[in-house]
Amino acid sequence: MPYATAADGVRLAYQVAGTGSALVLLAGQANTHHWWDGIRADFETGHRTITLDWRGTGDSDKPDEVYSTRGFADDVVAVLDDLGVRQAAVYGTSMGGRVAQWLAARHPDRVHSLVLGCTSPGGKHAFERGPEVRRSLGQRDPAAARQALLELMYTPAWLASTSGPYNTLGDPAMPVYAKRRHLYASNKHDAWDVLPDIRVPTLVVHGTEDRFNPAANAPLLVARIPDARLHLIEGARHAYFDEFRSVASSAVLAFLREARQRPTAGLAHGKK
Repeated sequence: MPYATAADGVRLAYQVAGTGSALVLLAGQANTHHWWDGIRADFETGHRTITLDWRGTGDSDKPDEVYSTRGFADDVVAVLDDLGVRQAAVYGTSMGGRVAQWLAARHPDRVHSLVLGCTSPGGKHAFERGPEVRRSLGQRDPAAARQALLELMYTPAWLASTSGPYNTLGDPAMPVYAKRRHLYASNKHDAWDVLPDIRVPTLVVHGTEDRFNPAANAPLLVARIPDARLHLIEGARHAYFDEFRSVASSAVLAFLREARQRPTAGLAHGKK
C-alpha cells in the first residue's frame, strides 16, 4: 500500500489503477476509496485513476484533531506530489465534491477539469437537508439509521432488486472521534466566495430526488462557477453514480474527453 505524507506528517494511503491521463476520484464523508469500487472500472481504460483514504479512514492515519474540507484538499495535493502528477482531472462526490471545490480554487495549476457530484457550496447560501432527514439518520437504533441512509442513497426499486454490497455507507472500522471530525468538516464547508475562482471546465451532476444533499444545490454551483454546466439525472438519489451507473459514468466520461480537447483547460486561471 503506497502512502503520501501530508505537510503535518499524517500518512495518507492511496490507490492507483488503470492507464491514461490522471483522474482523481474523491469519496464522500467518512468513506474510504471503496466508495468507488462499483464503478471505478468505468474509468480505468482511459484514465489512471487515483483514490485515497481520507485522514481518519481506512489505512490512513487518524489524528484526533480538527479536519476541514480545505485541509482535505491539501491532502489530495500531497498524494499528487507523491505520484509526481502535475495536473489531473478531478471527480468529487458528496463531501469529496466539497473538497474538489477547494482543490480547483486554491490549486488551479493541479486541476485540468472538474466534476462535482451530489455536492454543495456549503455555508449560508446552500440548501440544507430537511429536519426529517436529520432525524432519520440520528435514530438510536443502528439498523434503523442504516436503513434510513440506504433509502437516502438509493431508490426503493434498486434496494428491492439488489442485496449489496453497498459501498457508500461509511467506513465501518472508523473511530467514533474521526466520524465526528468528518461530520464537522463537511458541515463547516463554505466555498461560496472562492467558487468564481474555479477556471476549469466543470460539470455538476446531481440526482433530482436527492434529499441527503438537496438537488437545489446543483444550480447554485453552476451559476457560481464561470465555466460550469449542469447534468441532472432524473429519479436518482444521493448515490446516483452507483445506481444510475451507465448514465452517470457515460456523461462524466464524455465531459472529460471534451475537456481534454480544450487546449486552454487548466490554464485559464485569472485570464477569463
